[in-house]
Amino acid sequence: MIMTHQVQIVGGGLAGSEAAWQLAEAGIKVRLSEMRGVEPTAAHKTDQLAELVCSNSFRSDDDTSNAVGLLHAEMRAMGSLVLREADKHRVPAGSALAVDRDGYAAGVTEAIAAHPNIALARERVDTLPDGPVIIATGPLTAAQLAQAIGVETGEEALAFFDALAPIVYRESIDMDVAWMASRWDKGDTKDYINCPMDKDQYLAFVDALLTGEKTEFKEWEANTPYFDGCMPIEVMAARGIETLRHGPMKPVGLDNPKTGRWPYAVVQLRQDNALGTLWNMVGFQTKLKHAEQVRVFRMIPGLEKAEFARLGGLHRNTFIKSPKLLDTSLRLKSRPNIRFAGQITGCEGYIESAGVGLLAGRFLAAELAGLHMPPPPPTTALGALLEHITGGGDADTYQPMNVNFGLFPPLADKVRKADRKRGYTDRAKADLARWLAA
Repeated sequence: MIMTHQVQIVGGGLAGSEAAWQLAEAGIKVRLSEMRGVEPTAAHKTDQLAELVCSNSFRSDDDTSNAVGLLHAEMRAMGSLVLREADKHRVPAGSALAVDRDGYAAGVTEAIAAHPNIALARERVDTLPDGPVIIATGPLTAAQLAQAIGVETGEEALAFFDALAPIVYRESIDMDVAWMASRWDKGDTKDYINCPMDKDQYLAFVDALLTGEKTEFKEWEANTPYFDGCMPIEVMAARGIETLRHGPMKPVGLDNPKTGRWPYAVVQLRQDNALGTLWNMVGFQTKLKHAEQVRVFRMIPGLEKAEFARLGGLHRNTFIKSPKLLDTSLRLKSRPNIRFAGQITGCEGYIESAGVGLLAGRFLAAELAGLHMPPPPPTTALGALLEHITGGGDADTYQPMNVNFGLFPPLADKVRKADRKRGYTDRAKADLARWLAA
């Protein structure tokens, strides 16, 4: 069947499939271009749309105390195909939403292929189209298209590895031990949180880094030529016992106000979002397994009770510096006919990718109808994620992020810690309802 399309979507993963569905349901003719079926990727096993490459879990489905579960609820309220099929193919997983991955991908593929407003094309797209388009090619974007994106945005704005350092919730840092300061007191503000170590603490910490259990690179990651610029903290530590003290843990120029002296070593954290709720461990990208990261990094003075919004990692992932490049409706500032969605925008996780795809589809549908759709409130999961992608994150240090309550504006009223999560979700549901009704 030949169908003249109004919109092209490149990439049939979770984000692309969700964007296509939202547009099609709004009456827009869509061409969904998916490379698999013509050319495989190193990670996918099938040519089904929305194939789940890693886990079969969409994580927590608790919409009262978990940001991910709240995102599920918001997307269900907005007619998400990804959530509809996930609910249909659900398997037992406690409070998590897990699916039969084959049945799930087949369900999404069948729904897309059967929709009268969607033409599914098995083709590789190598250049940026001229008409309305959503690029949702994910972490394994084909080299030709990645090159075209790099030419348009500037090569420095396109990353090929997540060199992820852990991110800590500010409220969980013990400021009776840590202190705020910039090295040599440079600048007008005290920009870093500093966690001091004495010699014994440092030596024990380095030993834990060296002996901690690590994940291995997948074959296509190990052969990616960008690795050398993303040195894991434990690889640095293996180069010599003093290496970290002369690298990311250098203590010079940092007087500990409790002693008046430089510590033996120091771990610095840098503000990671505009709200000041999330702080990044500087230089601590790592291949330690997640449980090991929690154990080892809680050895750091001041971080003994640290709660992590994101743990560290290092893996192949193509993404753009969205806070610099995209406007609040996910359009590329230099070419507004192009929108980006999914992991290539710098969100992390299945459902986050699908959520950004949902928003991209709705923004474009409104635009084609001659309407303006305001962004969802930043107090919602969708709005908080969008705000981080398009302006809340620091463009210079931007790294992929899962949805978490650290991205939400603080609650207006003081509430007990035990009630805080429920406060976020209750506020979000009320604000989303008002936004949808407007």
